[in-house]
Amino acid sequence: MAEGPVMVVTEADDQTADMVIAELNRRDVPVIRFNPGDIGENLTVSARFGTCPAAPAGQVRTSSRSADLAAIRSMYWRRPTWPAFEHLDAPDARFAAAQVRHGLGGTLYALPGCLYVNHPLRNFEAEHKPLQLAVAQRLGLTVPPTLVSNDLDEVREFLAVHGEVIYKVLRWTPYRRGETGLTTWTEPVSADELDASVTVTPHLFQARVDKVADLRVVVVGEKVFAVRIDSGLLDWRKDYSALSYSVAELPPGLEKVLIAYLEHFGLASGSFDLCVDRQGEFHWLELNPNGQWGWLEEQTGLRLAASFAELLMRGGT
Repeated sequence: MAEGPVMVVTEADDQTADMVIAELNRRDVPVIRFNPGDIGENLTVSARFGTCPAAPAGQVRTSSRSADLAAIRSMYWRRPTWPAFEHLDAPDARFAAAQVRHGLGGTLYALPGCLYVNHPLRNFEAEHKPLQLAVAQRLGLTVPPTLVSNDLDEVREFLAVHGEVIYKVLRWTPYRRGETGLTTWTEPVSADELDASVTVTPHLFQARVDKVADLRVVVVGEKVFAVRIDSGLLDWRKDYSALSYSVAELPPGLEKVLIAYLEHFGLASGSFDLCVDRQGEFHWLELNPNGQWGWLEEQTGLRLAASFAELLMRGGT
């Protein structure tokens, strides 16, 4: 097993990361935790190239800890935030933000021998839903008929063919009106709601599955944890108080395909959303390469945090 510290990159308030860090602490594994938004006196990086056998060589220092870049055994890339430099004027803020993303970020993306859970650039690739859909179909997963389009006639035809259709966002984005935060849920859509505004940007429309339950499947390395979520809701995220949970078993063939799906993108972990129809068939919905799972451990007792800690302890090559 690799030596050296585990790096946890996340925002200050992250209970899921706290769970994994607690497990690492129980195993006496050193951890260095920071958020890129803390760059400055509380977070410094020095990376050297061209003068050392393994690059980058250097250190990351926080207000309480430091670590050699070459010694990092693994990195848990959770929910980091980047600095906005709001105290600067707009051109200077854009410049400074870009330097942090490409300086600090570029260094963190290049650590030798580090196991990434997950590599940020691989996360970025895997977050694109059209690409997700294509890969799922190629791997033989059951994908509901889906249209990504900003062609109003194409969308109307899709609704006419499939009848019950839902709308899903292609990318979750923080959205506020004044002081109010807004969320776009998965919602049914009808033909009379469509107008020329559809042409402004591509939208994702999907034939509605006659489901009886949802599943959140968390894959950690070679371990697969499936949780059945019963609610009667189209989008179970709308009301967590209406949910009931139970540990589920997936067919072995499906487990292997989900692991292969992550391998395709070079990911060590991911959270899949599936659903089950009335005939017991599993339908693939989407992958969140850095999805939430902490509340599932609390609800079911599954050893998710311990499994993440064990994976991070393993380190890279």
